Amino acid sequence: MSAEPKKSWGDVSLADILQRITLRLVVSLIVPVITFVAMWQSFIFMRDSEASKVVIAVVALVVGVGGVWILYLVTNNLVEQTPVSFRDALRPYVFVGPALVVLVIYLVYPAVNTIVLSFQDARSENFVGFSNYTYIFTEPDMLIVLRNNILWIITVVGFTVGLGLIIAVLVDRIGRWESAAKSLIFVPMAISAVGASVIWGFMYAAKPANKPQIGLLNAINVTLGNDPILYMNDKAINNFALIAIMIWLLTGYCMVVISAAVKGVPTELLEAGRIDGANEFRVFFNIIIPVIRSTLITVATTVFIMVLKVFDIVYVMTNGRRDTEVVANRMFNEFFKFGHYGRGSALAVLLLIVLLPIIYSNVRDLRERRKG
Repeated sequence: MSAEPKKSWGDVSLADILQRITLRLVVSLIVPVITFVAMWQSFIFMRDSEASKVVIAVVALVVGVGGVWILYLVTNNLVEQTPVSFRDALRPYVFVGPALVVLVIYLVYPAVNTIVLSFQDARSENFVGFSNYTYIFTEPDMLIVLRNNILWIITVVGFTVGLGLIIAVLVDRIGRWESAAKSLIFVPMAISAVGASVIWGFMYAAKPANKPQIGLLNAINVTLGNDPILYMNDKAINNFALIAIMIWLLTGYCMVVISAAVKGVPTELLEAGRIDGANEFRVFFNIIIPVIRSTLITVATTVFIMVLKVFDIVYVMTNGRRDTEVVANRMFNEFFKFGHYGRGSALAVLLLIVLLPIIYSNVRDLRERRKG
């Protein structure tokens, strides 16, 4: 019995071609919907606290890997059905589309909604105009909050970047002990802000003068014949005591990043400077700093953003008491303690407004470096 001859495109009717294309399009549209529903139901299942942890892990693995794989294949097949002239232009948007949707849902929409809430009252029921912003810049307590944030930014950014730069240059010259020194300085970066606050809480602990001191700083202070210092109660020093914690945490990060940049400074430049009679200070300020300028800006920007939204340290140590509140801490209290969503949203918008020029400046600098 002879095999049935294979049909050529000339033997296939237009109706068959349209039927096949329609079937592919329907499958390409239905499968993503089914996959999305399955992933959504799996997310609901994984939130069930009574479910087995092993089962949740298996479901997360299967859905996370398998679901994304199926969506990729089906989406690619859907793109292949389009005319060749549109295919290459359409494919990037199709594959970037899910990421853009996630960004819109989790970043753009919350930002826009927060801006809208900032113009409403405590319960987000009535439009109050700029009254929430007026409150921020006129209320004495809020002025203290803004002052504290400015103090944090200037002090932490200045000290962490400055110390990181100095330490990076110095440890680069100690030979085989460089790795050990860097490791010791970087260790605090591995500790969470809450853990660091607990550690420094013991460092700052104070007991009456006639009792043994459990805090290291006051133990030394009392040994020298002085009275114990209530670091968290004294308004003259409590903010600086909190700032010291963040400097301790971030200096190691700055040192590691800047050290990598310092090692990238061409040896020929350093040798040429020294041959021309430049001492180490002139080499440092006239050669090293200009070469690693972009790295310094990046590190300073990162630290600036971290400091601008500082919350954990203040919350754990004082919760904003005794004039130590910062914007993020006050925003939290406005939302969850005072129940004023308008003022809390206004503070969030204020943080966003302060960040925008920094982000724009970094993006522009990055573009200029790429062009160069």
